[in-house]
Amino acid sequence: MRYGSGLSSAREGTQSAMAQAERINPRILKWARETAGLTVEEAAEKLGLNDSARATAIQKLQAFEDGTTTLSRTMLERAASVYRRPLIAFYMSDPPARGDRGEDFRATRSASDRDNATLDALLRDVRARQQMVREVLDETEEAQLRPFVGSARIEDGPKTVAGAIRIALGVSEEQQRRSGNTGALFSILRSAAERVGIYVLLLGDVGSHHSDIGEDVFRGFALADDVAPFVVINDNDAAAARSFTLMHELVHIWIGKSGVSGPLRDVPNNVIERFCNDTASEFLLPSDAIPDFSTLLRAPLNEVTGAIQDLGSAWKVSEPAVAYRFVQNGWINSAVASQLFAIYVDRWRQQKQREKVNRQPDDKGPSYYRMGRFRLGARLLSVVRRALQDDTLTHTRAARILGVGPASVSHLLQEERLAGR
Repeated sequence: MRYGSGLSSAREGTQSAMAQAERINPRILKWARETAGLTVEEAAEKLGLNDSARATAIQKLQAFEDGTTTLSRTMLERAASVYRRPLIAFYMSDPPARGDRGEDFRATRSASDRDNATLDALLRDVRARQQMVREVLDETEEAQLRPFVGSARIEDGPKTVAGAIRIALGVSEEQQRRSGNTGALFSILRSAAERVGIYVLLLGDVGSHHSDIGEDVFRGFALADDVAPFVVINDNDAAAARSFTLMHELVHIWIGKSGVSGPLRDVPNNVIERFCNDTASEFLLPSDAIPDFSTLLRAPLNEVTGAIQDLGSAWKVSEPAVAYRFVQNGWINSAVASQLFAIYVDRWRQQKQREKVNRQPDDKGPSYYRMGRFRLGARLLSVVRRALQDDTLTHTRAARILGVGPASVSHLLQEERLAGR
């Protein structure tokens, strides 16, 4: 009797699970994968699917996505984890519209659907982490309004806004010129931004180099929150470009406009984006402190490139940033600017290719934790550490904020703490 009852319960459980699986629109599975920025091959591997005599791992995933095979509850939960979606999202009747990027300030939208999907996954991930940081600040009673968020207007003009940012950051023109190199200048500016309450992260993927997002897809984005403002810089871009990107995104914070920005070479028609570029340019290359280069308007290209290189070296900014300043001031025309940006892009791509070719198998580079600490920034690590010490944050939530596994949290924070002594 009990045996028959067990069979009946098992049958009912199986039917219930099948019914639950049948309510899942297979299109949701494909949408979740694509918006996570994963190919079928990558997703199949992350989901732990294996080849068998009947089907390959890829064919198995394709069968899930076209509805010929239903997912088990275990596989569905795994998909929710891999695709970074709540389980309930898989029971929607249809895929929703594209996730909110804030305002898309990119001048051109030529990125592929996959690149944009990966970008959306990154934005969604960072927004979730930013909201958790704000919650932690509330829980630890560290939350305070940042009065500079949304304090400026475009009508104030680039020079006025650049001056306000300079006062808030406490970075002088002399510090910029004496910073040593572009990396040192970025470190100064990043530390100053973090001191006033801005979280500055360097991220260009969604957890794996297989999901790298090129600098031609996005340069950076800003979340102009009045308690926990975030700036994200694409670390796949040239290191020399980071100072300009940071200052550009800080202008977004100051005018209270969240959004994603494109490459500097795409001189924008968008009023907000142009203002952010102009203000960043005014901060890094102050109009009152740089010489007049108007004679370059009729000069040969080699003379223009030489002047740009010299000024960039003096102020520790990238050559594309100087070229933009020259365009802004009318010292070179748009045709010459296009030539220059093409040269800089080609040079950067060749450099990346050389680095890839010359990389030795045993060249490990910086440690995983050292690199992770650099990408996350001192301010974010400090908030997480204090919250863990106060028992207001679990390791699981800390891992989610930091974008690592729970087992890595202590190592990441420990190494940062040792390095800070």
